[in-house]
Amino acid sequence: MHTAPLWLLITLQAAVSAASLVVEIVAGRMMAPYVGMSLYTWTAIIAIVLAGFSAGHWWGGRVAERPASRAMVLTGWALLAAALTTAIAGGLLRLSAGPVLDTLEHPVWGITVLCAVAFFAPSFFAGVPAPVLAQIAVNGTDRSGRALGAMFASGAIGAIAGTLLAGFVFISWLGSALTISVVAICYVLAALICFGLARQLRSSGILAASGIVLVLSGSAALLSSPCDHESRYFCIRTEDISADPGSPVNLMVIDHLAHGISARDVPRIMFTDHAAMLDGIARMRMGERPFSAFFVGGGTYSVPRAWADRGFGPLTVAEIDPAVTRTAARDFWFDPDSATVLHEDARRALLIRPDRHYDVIVGDAFTDIAVPSHLVTREFFQLVRDRLTSGGVFVMNVIDFQHRLEALAAIHSTLSRVFPNVEIWTEQRPPTPGERLVFVLVASDSASPEDSLLLSAPDTKRFGVLSDRFVQTVLSPKGAPVLTDDYAPIDRLLGPG
Repeated sequence: MHTAPLWLLITLQAAVSAASLVVEIVAGRMMAPYVGMSLYTWTAIIAIVLAGFSAGHWWGGRVAERPASRAMVLTGWALLAAALTTAIAGGLLRLSAGPVLDTLEHPVWGITVLCAVAFFAPSFFAGVPAPVLAQIAVNGTDRSGRALGAMFASGAIGAIAGTLLAGFVFISWLGSALTISVVAICYVLAALICFGLARQLRSSGILAASGIVLVLSGSAALLSSPCDHESRYFCIRTEDISADPGSPVNLMVIDHLAHGISARDVPRIMFTDHAAMLDGIARMRMGERPFSAFFVGGGTYSVPRAWADRGFGPLTVAEIDPAVTRTAARDFWFDPDSATVLHEDARRALLIRPDRHYDVIVGDAFTDIAVPSHLVTREFFQLVRDRLTSGGVFVMNVIDFQHRLEALAAIHSTLSRVFPNVEIWTEQRPPTPGERLVFVLVASDSASPEDSLLLSAPDTKRFGVLSDRFVQTVLSPKGAPVLTDDYAPIDRLLGPG
């Protein structure tokens, strides 16, 4: 093997590090359609990728003990393996998601195993080159300390560049499948450089293997995405669930969860329990008079659309993802001119506009085990209270498991520290064991004039207020914490146990 220039080794290390971190960031988007995006998802991804890097570095250290030429050839093969396993990661996710998640019901284990199936091998093979390249760089100069420092620095700089490129450029502009394809091709090119430095590039076996992996890497971009659109925040999909094609009804799926349903011809009908309660309770509290409203989250914009149709307003919606708003306008018949839409975080939207007050503030941030923690804290609820008009009301949906109710207890306890009156509404029927229940919490200065309502969701159901006895005998004994900006373990509280 001829002497490799230090600058080339540094560049190669930076490129491999950048590519490996792109895979780590894209892994979150690729996992989202199957398990959602939560603290558990990112924890599993980071842990599995770091485990892969660690094992790869260990094996690369063993490879680095070999003669430089042989070590570089083995590194080339490791990079081809990194390209191949990266290219097939999306297919592995799709094939294994169902069996893994059906077998492992606990979300932590399901997410971790699914992540390992798809992303341990790419991380392992991407971790092999670092010690080999560092060893060759150190042996090729009499300034070994500087060379070693440069190699470590290039790896860190590459990791930073890969993180920034993935988060700010690749995912939103290329999508996850094409990004994975680009990364795999980069690995193939890096492998060819390694083979060239070892003077093995003309080997027919190496050329054939590199060509095959290159074709497979390019074909990864052809893998169909489960998303209709991949935004900076979500994987968004629209499904037509109507029985009559002449009267369309669409379902919005964000990441892995059904987020909302709307019908073209009946804008005032809600199709989910939480939307029906948010709509019906707020109108009951306002007495059908026109009122202003602020929405924490847009989604399908079903409630804003219904209220605009009734002539209520002005309406303001804080939806952080512009792609969600575009989807709602295109597929869910929302008129963007019927409301003021703020494409920013809802808490910031309220904070920077202290002169604006609303009769109703609607919190719709709950989905699964992924809830923005800063939207369920005492400090946020104090901000909400400050932005309500006299006699105003805050309504928010909460989803929790029947056998736990720890998230419900914590949010009720936190709201009760801020508002004089907090009610818990839900469907009036006995729950089944282990069921995920939908609640709406109503916070204000006074009690609601009604304690039950018949609402269409779309079938007629009766919803009512849970009694004080329920709070005292079921929620209070749980000793739920008051959620604050400093301590809001909502992911743990929502877990099924």
